[in-house]
Amino acid sequence: MKEILETIIRNLVSNPNEISVNEIEGEKAIIFEVKVAESDMGKIIGKEGRVAKAIRTVVKAVASKEGKRVTIEFIG
Repeated sequence: MKEILETIIRNLVSNPNEISVNEIEGEKAIIFEVKVAESDMGKIIGKEGRVAKAIRTVVKAVASKEGKRVTIEFIG
């Protein structure tokens, strides 16, 4: 899941070297903390949060096959 998330984000940002994805795993839930450059934050969130919602939807679909719950937090 982490690899899928990193691939999606890497293709959206201008500074792919500044991407950091921290995975915090519990028994049934996983939290991903995504850090990108300040200048790329708008590209990740998108207009009215549409891009962020799409990213969450894709990762949640993958997680549901594994029986996990996923939360993604975007940190600037």
